[in-house]
Amino acid sequence: MKALVLAGGSGTRLRPITHTSAKQLVPVANKPVLFYGLEAIAAAGIRELGLVVGDTHAEIESAVGDGSAFGLQVTYLRQEAPLGLAHGVLIAREFLGDEDFVMYLGDNFVVGGINDLVDRFARERPAAQIMLTRVGDPRQFGVAELDASGRVVGLEEKPAQPKSDLALVGVYLFSPAVHEAVAELKPSGRGELEITDAIQWLIEAGLRVESSVISGYWKDTGNVTDMLEVNRLVLESVEPSVRGHVDDASELVGRVVVAEGAVVERSRIVGPVIIGHGARIRESYVGPFTSIGADCAVTGSEIEYSIVLPRASIAGVGRIESSLIGHDVEVTPAPNTPRAHRLVLGDHSKVQISS
Repeated sequence: MKALVLAGGSGTRLRPITHTSAKQLVPVANKPVLFYGLEAIAAAGIRELGLVVGDTHAEIESAVGDGSAFGLQVTYLRQEAPLGLAHGVLIAREFLGDEDFVMYLGDNFVVGGINDLVDRFARERPAAQIMLTRVGDPRQFGVAELDASGRVVGLEEKPAQPKSDLALVGVYLFSPAVHEAVAELKPSGRGELEITDAIQWLIEAGLRVESSVISGYWKDTGNVTDMLEVNRLVLESVEPSVRGHVDDASELVGRVVVAEGAVVERSRIVGPVIIGHGARIRESYVGPFTSIGADCAVTGSEIEYSIVLPRASIAGVGRIESSLIGHDVEVTPAPNTPRAHRLVLGDHSKVQISS
């Protein structure tokens, strides 16, 4: 079995972060979300991986390399534009050959890995095997319709009127039969080749499509709210470790990781928190579910339930929470007078200002 990981999306829902960074490399607990998927694939015993990349290919190729750090052999597959999940399968046809494969969306996060899913597929060998989970607003996802016996009878991508609350999780397993389905597809109304249409083709062709409703944790980390929630979940399982310097005037409470080279002075850290290599925390409070990236500086400030990417600086700010702060950002207090807001914002930013 091979693996196909799709990492060519532009990440519009994470702008402005993704104007300058691949969405699959935004860190969760100071590790790119893409890496969790690669580790899950390797843990399932899969070694050959095709990685579909787009405009951010240079950054992703630099981060992943040849895949040996994950126990994988990576082949990069260029996608000229994000033309749909099934388009990713189409351009990977030569790489995949006639082997079964798992397709994993590079910005998805699945707790517990995919070992059981892969083992089940190997035993039963349907044409396709999908994972489903119940969601509050299925209009944002591919949606499955099941019959009374639990068999998949229909699939629809981002329907205006969903027939169920069962969304497709971003992990799929396919036999080579899917290639015939993909070859028959026409672009949807969104201008994309939809993987839901390919699976629907398999169903209508009389081939077996199996599904399982997962009770574990899954998130599509395509927006800030979900990124912060996944960060919270991962930090829940961290073990405390102090390899950097923490002075006697500081207090660490709960599960706190202070990486080698990090410095904590005259500060209070309430876990779960991870403080990256070379970060400097001085006269500050860092609250639960916060990841501070490498070489960041937090001085005279308070922050919690947030992700701070490498080399960002926060100084003299009373309180920050529920935030995603990008690489090399500087956050400082505004002058008290005149009473006005001075903003420099990237395209598609969202700002909440207290009146």
